[in-house]
Amino acid sequence: MGHFERLLHYGGEVIPYTVRISTARRERVRIHVHHDGSVEVEAPEDATADDIGEAVQKRARWVHDHVHDAKRRFEHVLPREYVSGEQVLYLGRRYSLKVRLVPREQRSVKLKGDLLEVAHDHVSADAVRARVRAWYRVKARDYFAYRLRVIAKGLPWPQEVPSFQLKEMKTRWGSCAAGGTVTLNPFLVRANRECIDYVITHELCHLREHNHSPEFFRLLSRAMPQWETVKRSLDDMAEVILND
Repeated sequence: MGHFERLLHYGGEVIPYTVRISTARRERVRIHVHHDGSVEVEAPEDATADDIGEAVQKRARWVHDHVHDAKRRFEHVLPREYVSGEQVLYLGRRYSLKVRLVPREQRSVKLKGDLLEVAHDHVSADAVRARVRAWYRVKARDYFAYRLRVIAKGLPWPQEVPSFQLKEMKTRWGSCAAGGTVTLNPFLVRANRECIDYVITHELCHLREHNHSPEFFRLLSRAMPQWETVKRSLDDMAEVILND
C-alpha cells in the first residue's frame, strides 16, 4: 500500500487530496471527504495516475461542495474552554462541566447526575482538559471492549474477539489492520451507543473484506441494516464530537 499527494483544480480553487493505493482493492476508485474537509482517494493497485485523476475530476463538484460543507460546519464550533457550565458529551448525552479546586490528594473526575465534575488542584484550561481527556480514554477503553466483544460474538465470521487499541484521530473513527487489530478513536465515546456500534461493526466487517468493495457494503448491510442512517447521524455530529 502506498500514499501520495495530488491537487484537484475546480472553479478557481485548488483542493489537495491524498491517494491511497491498496493491494486489497479490486474495484473502482473511491473518494472520501473526511469530517475536517480533508480528501482521501482510495484506488486499486492497477489504477494509473491518469485513471485516478480522471475519476476525481469527474466528481470535482461533489468533492468541492462536500469540502466546503465540512469546513463550514467546523467554523461554527467554538473551541472548548474547560470551565464550569460548559457542555460535554458522553455516550450521546450532554453533561455540564463542573470544575472544583481541591487539594492534590482529592483529585477526581466523576459523573454526578447531569454533571461531569472535575476536582483538581489546578483549574487552568490545560489541566482540566488533560483530566477530561484521560477520563474519556478510560471510559472508551472499557465501553469499546464490552461492545466489541458483544458485536463480534453476534457475527458469524470472527473466530475470536480481535484485539483493539485507542488512537486519537482527526479524520477517522476507526480502522482495522491487515493482521486483525482494530483501532478506535477515543473521542467516539462522546457519540451515542448506536453510532459506536456502527463504527465497531464497520471495522469488524473489514476482518472479512479488507476494502470498501461492494461485497464489503453487502456484508455491513447484513450486519447492520440501518448503518447508512446511523453513519449520517455520526457525520453530522463530527465537528462537535471531535472538538477538543
